[in-house]
Amino acid sequence: MDNQAEVREFLTSRRAKITPEQAGLPSGNRRRVPGLRRSEVAALADVSVEYYAKLERGNLAGVSPAVLEAVARALQLDDAERAHLLNLAQAADGSDALTRPRRSTTRAWSAHRSLQWVLDAVTAGPAFVRNGRMDLLATNQLARAFYDDVYATVGNQANLARFQFLDPASRRFYPDWDQAADIAVAILRTEAGRNPHDKDLHDLVGELSTRSDEFRTRWGAHNVRHHGTGTKRYRHQAVGELTLAYEGLEMAAAPGLTLTIYAAEPGSPSEEGLRLLASWVATQEAISPTRHASS
Repeated sequence: MDNQAEVREFLTSRRAKITPEQAGLPSGNRRRVPGLRRSEVAALADVSVEYYAKLERGNLAGVSPAVLEAVARALQLDDAERAHLLNLAQAADGSDALTRPRRSTTRAWSAHRSLQWVLDAVTAGPAFVRNGRMDLLATNQLARAFYDDVYATVGNQANLARFQFLDPASRRFYPDWDQAADIAVAILRTEAGRNPHDKDLHDLVGELSTRSDEFRTRWGAHNVRHHGTGTKRYRHQAVGELTLAYEGLEMAAAPGLTLTIYAAEPGSPSEEGLRLLASWVATQEAISPTRHASS
């Protein structure tokens, strides 16, 4: 991914989202584009218009942390956007290394025995490990059953983003499909800033951009996010609607990987739904012992 183009499009898109009123500036009557002017961002960041224009052209190499922080404040970036800007700046300092994408070794990663034991010890809810490309790398039994739709189509390659945008089953699985799609793309965009030389990510983004208008539109928005905690709704083919809380934990022993655990509110219909899912797993295991084995 072209670092200068990424920087240019990210800064331009963030500038377009801030209204003069939000920035405490007079709106005026002769604005030809949405958001702030470059000169206004430069003034808010206390840099020259020429210098900010250079940054917005994609030239972040050598920019000081103080200037990056000033730009982040001027554009009112949230924590995820600020981190993305810093990642882009660090990538810019990597010079021509970014033009030679090398294959990431994450795809070959497999859970060591003790991690699989930990996953299997979680019996009340789905627990799984994914990477920044949204590949499912390891699961407990409930997560394997929870994502049965993802595994059902070989072409999904156990990848949540590919399932989201290319598999019609995702429209049922995610009742709030648009929200889930926004989150998926924001996760991939964040990973692109963090690891711009990941060839597998390049390939995935290229595939999804070619095959999905929904993905391509969202990718062009340059939105990023930290996806650590929240609540989502799902509709599982076997047990129906589930509203589940989730917690994502960055793995200290494997940077770039996230351990996620889902749980239902105690005493809720969704908790009963997870119990039914566990029963469904047991039934499926009895029918086909290998199909729902842990990853």
